[in-house]
Amino acid sequence: MTKLENDTHFSSGWSILVILSCLGLIVMFDETMILPAIPDFIRDFNISYSTSSWLLSAYIIAAAVMTPIGGKLSDIYGKKKILLIIMAVYAVGIMAGRFATNIEFMLAARVAQGVGMAMFPITFGIIREVLPEKRLAIGQTIFSSTFSGGAVVGLVGGAAIIQNFGWQATFLAILPVTIALWLIIARFVRIKSPVSMEPGIDPDNGNASNDRTIDIKGVLALAATIISFLAGISFLEDINSENAVYQVAGLFAASGVSLAAFIAIEKRAHSPLLDFKLMTNKSFILPTIILMLVFMSIFMVYLTIPVMVRSPEPFGFGGNAIAVASVQLPFMIVLLVGTITSGFILNRVNNTKLILVGTVISTIGFFVLLNFHSTENMVSIGLTILAAGLALSISGGFNVILLSVPMRVTGIALGMTLLLNLVGMSLGPALSGAFQETYKGTVPGVAGFFPTDHAYSLIFITAALVSLASVVLALSVSRIRIRTETIISD
Repeated sequence: MTKLENDTHFSSGWSILVILSCLGLIVMFDETMILPAIPDFIRDFNISYSTSSWLLSAYIIAAAVMTPIGGKLSDIYGKKKILLIIMAVYAVGIMAGRFATNIEFMLAARVAQGVGMAMFPITFGIIREVLPEKRLAIGQTIFSSTFSGGAVVGLVGGAAIIQNFGWQATFLAILPVTIALWLIIARFVRIKSPVSMEPGIDPDNGNASNDRTIDIKGVLALAATIISFLAGISFLEDINSENAVYQVAGLFAASGVSLAAFIAIEKRAHSPLLDFKLMTNKSFILPTIILMLVFMSIFMVYLTIPVMVRSPEPFGFGGNAIAVASVQLPFMIVLLVGTITSGFILNRVNNTKLILVGTVISTIGFFVLLNFHSTENMVSIGLTILAAGLALSISGGFNVILLSVPMRVTGIALGMTLLLNLVGMSLGPALSGAFQETYKGTVPGVAGFFPTDHAYSLIFITAALVSLASVVLALSVSRIRIRTETIISD
């Protein structure tokens, strides 16, 4: 490449980091901007509270299925190429969301948007390639902070847009930015892998692999497992009838059979979605399970707070979309500041201890919500405590995982990590929606049914118990000495 050509591309690791960090901004803007509109979706699409959980679950299931595939494809065909394809699918999903007129159309749009989550194992892998190891923690922190930054902007901006223009306009707000970012990456970003001299490597797109097989059977079995399990949870509120009992039992049985089939397929697959060599190593699997539990508990609250704030008194606070943003804004701001700060703390504090401290703080936050959720201010305080713990848990957990796998399998390892995290994220809204649908009441003079305080208490205590389980696992992780590339994969 000539000097002139070099000048027209971004080859600096820090320049690439800044550009890729914009992905975190737009995706989290998209994810949080619709939260204040959850009650509007329930009304406009005439759906139940448990069905509303699929607005998050459909997104997350698509992400859970696609993240390991995206990581694998990026190792085969090159990170830049696959990243651009996934971004294109994501942009189509954003546009489709604008024109959704029923729940089926919206769920299809959310699935396409969920495919966009497969960008993140790829971007994490690129960041590891373009930054030296001594700067990796800082780079990871900068990138992770954009998730919180996008959430802050999405929550405030989304609430304002919903209040003034309706939820349809929120999707149009990020579509031009998504297209512009796609063009910048396609035209200017040059990703040059540090191992580009190895056979089968494309220096423009990162690394590739001679193994070009994709575990399609595993993908289908995984999707069947997650969907049937979440559907079973969604139908729990109708368990009173005999037919419903058989239906729920059948869905859970189907989930169990699918899970068994998935494990059998993965053990025999030449190129499995889950590398069991990685899963047998404590320095990889324990932080991954902790993160899965952390995200499960947090996403139970994600679906709960907008409904609580916008439900009429005495079951809620009787607020609007702006009120939802006001209650959740401290959470987002503390998460942003905590994520940035935790990266620098990692250079001074053992990252396994950081996970332990974070899970303990999160558990305290859930118990605060359980005992003091009668006012908006107390809910904000509980969420703020949660945010501090979440920031430490995420930073410590991902840093342990990044340092525990060889660079050549980073895409696969991060894809596996995000897969299990997304499973936790999908379970959270499903449980929350089931509790809200099961325990409902009426308000004199107000049409409709609304979740009662009993529903909220069950949600918060379940989240607290899940968080306690993550603390127990974090105690085990804190005793592990993490060494770079402790896992050997053939």
